[in-house]
Amino acid sequence: MAQLTLTARLNTSALDSRRGVVRLHPEAIAALGIREWDAVSLTGSRTTAAVVGTAPDGVPAGTALLDDVTLSNAGLREDTPVLVAAATVFGARSVTLTGSNLASRSITPATLRQALLGKVMTVGDTVSLLPRDLGPGTSTSAATAALAASVGIVWTSELLTVTEVDPAGPVSVQPNSLVCWGSPSGTAQNGSVPTPATETRSVSAAPTSSIDDLKGAHTQAGRLAEWLKLALDQPELLHTLGATANLGVLVSGPAGVGKARLVRTVCSGRRLIELDGPEVGSLRAEDRLATVASAVRSVRDGGGVLLITDVDTLLPVPPEPVATLILAELRSAVATSGVAFIATSGAPDAVDPRLRAPDLCDRELGLSLPDAGVREQLLEVLLRDVPATDLDLKEIAERTPGFVVADLAALVREAALRAAARASDSDASPELRQEDLVGALGVIRPLSRSAAEEISVGSVTLDDVGDMVATKQALTEAVLWPLQHPDTFARLGVEPPRGVLLYGPPGCGKTYVVRALASSGRLSVHAVKGAELMDKWVGSSEKAVRELFRRARDSAPSLVFLDEIDAMAPRRGQSFDSGVTDRVVAALLTELDGIEPLRDVVVLGATNRPDLIDPALLRPGRLEKLVFVEPPDAEARAQILRTAGKSVPLATDGADAVDLDALAAELDGYSAADCVALLREAALTAMRRSIDAADVTAADVAAAREAVRPSLDAAQVASLRAFADAR
Repeated sequence: MAQLTLTARLNTSALDSRRGVVRLHPEAIAALGIREWDAVSLTGSRTTAAVVGTAPDGVPAGTALLDDVTLSNAGLREDTPVLVAAATVFGARSVTLTGSNLASRSITPATLRQALLGKVMTVGDTVSLLPRDLGPGTSTSAATAALAASVGIVWTSELLTVTEVDPAGPVSVQPNSLVCWGSPSGTAQNGSVPTPATETRSVSAAPTSSIDDLKGAHTQAGRLAEWLKLALDQPELLHTLGATANLGVLVSGPAGVGKARLVRTVCSGRRLIELDGPEVGSLRAEDRLATVASAVRSVRDGGGVLLITDVDTLLPVPPEPVATLILAELRSAVATSGVAFIATSGAPDAVDPRLRAPDLCDRELGLSLPDAGVREQLLEVLLRDVPATDLDLKEIAERTPGFVVADLAALVREAALRAAARASDSDASPELRQEDLVGALGVIRPLSRSAAEEISVGSVTLDDVGDMVATKQALTEAVLWPLQHPDTFARLGVEPPRGVLLYGPPGCGKTYVVRALASSGRLSVHAVKGAELMDKWVGSSEKAVRELFRRARDSAPSLVFLDEIDAMAPRRGQSFDSGVTDRVVAALLTELDGIEPLRDVVVLGATNRPDLIDPALLRPGRLEKLVFVEPPDAEARAQILRTAGKSVPLATDGADAVDLDALAAELDGYSAADCVALLREAALTAMRRSIDAADVTAADVAAAREAVRPSLDAAQVASLRAFADAR
């Protein structure tokens, strides 16, 4: 894993104060193999983690800007070395923190989780309550309003200590994480487990949005409103027809899509008793039951609607013994006249199946990810009261695949932060501009991809890829045309290709062209390499395949990139691994050509051993389009060198001039990766010659050729060409 030793400096920017952000030069971010807003580990006298942002212009490449809290977490002083490396961060199942008596008594765990959402932390870290995606004077977030109401202005300076995280290691706080207060010793304040507040919430005031603002969910809102009207307002109609007026509804959909907001909006004017699932789920079993029983008594006594958000954290699979008693309480609520029960979940498969019994949640509403048109409408709602000039919301909507309303709200807040910083510097009236929204796109990562590894897309498009004409054309037809011209496929009555297999020698640009393809089509890319899906436990590998494709559907339009696919999908019946690979192949076949269709999802496989792949994967309807990525010829190598040399100052005059065409003609056997490595080594050679070198000379290139040798295997290339000819 790449790591850098940089000089730690204090970040004096008020906008980054105590937000848990480390600012690095773009070259340092690229050298670490990450992108902005990914996580990094910081090692001084101790190791911590933070999210990375781009440093302002003028900051040296060897400097890391850290706020005072992050400096302390890493055990650093100013101007001391810090070891920076890319970090793997998991979504937190639970986080326990300690703070002042005022904070722990006044701030509910739900508010605490909202304030810490997206922050990266490890045990022993100090964290502030300042939300990560907000800055001074720009927030209208419910989190800051709740914090101010709980403890007043003290919340802006409150510091908390992380005493326990699950799983171990760096974690990020997610919408369904259990965030609890603990005692200074690390145990819960009332015993052996962290215990959040237990009171229910009664909501009867007007919601912050109207049904008209529920863009993309009008059908679901209308259906829920009709059910509530019949069950609570006109039960005699159902009784006359011999039906009961009981109502239990499970509302499902991706995290952040607006499930609870839908329920609160539709229940406007009704008595609503709300329980936060992660908050109650973190209690001890007896307290969990007592909290649910108290809410049930309240709603039975006064009538109305009982809402439990993220019910999968309260009633998970496998079920706990207390779940039977909790379900009995909920069943009694549903059976009471004048009472309705609604639960929300972002992972309905992880909910105790007994919740779907006919006498509990016999009805289900599903919310899907918004498409580009709905995202544009949501942006219009979010920005209708914001002073702005010449905003092209259609462009932003097209560039935000996989974004839900919570992601779009975070995008608007980040754009507001940029606009506020500009207004602060110029003393002008704050005004949102298109560049603020575009800049925020590089910062905000949608919740649908928060747990997924993705290829960093960047700004490289297919037009920047040297040569590879046939490969680019094949990928354009198979991937971009179905997304850009679906009406043409429908008019001609044909289904677009489901998948593509790229095969060719190592280093010839298979991954690079996929990255360029994703950038051209503004797609999200979900990458899996080699045997990462393999697990010795029965069912785990198949589950990993299902999760991979579920994430791809949730963030459509998207690519599923299966690198080294020969390792995960070899010919069946020839392995000695207890059938793991055979089951993975079967799971891949089911996802590619199963009952549930892949819409706006294209699968790309890459390999240098296509003969080892199970033939069933290569038939029509699966990875049906096979594309041979040829080793570059002299003309292609020249284009690759010119593209890679755009940022390298090559000498152009006299005997030191570098002739890329002549050089390309001499590089027989060099792959695309070899050509790029040659220019990189030439630049390093120039640095060794003189640390103040202004350009790279022909002599530097000649010296680099001694270090970078051709990597293409003639026998392997011949074998791949024979495979291509046989197809």
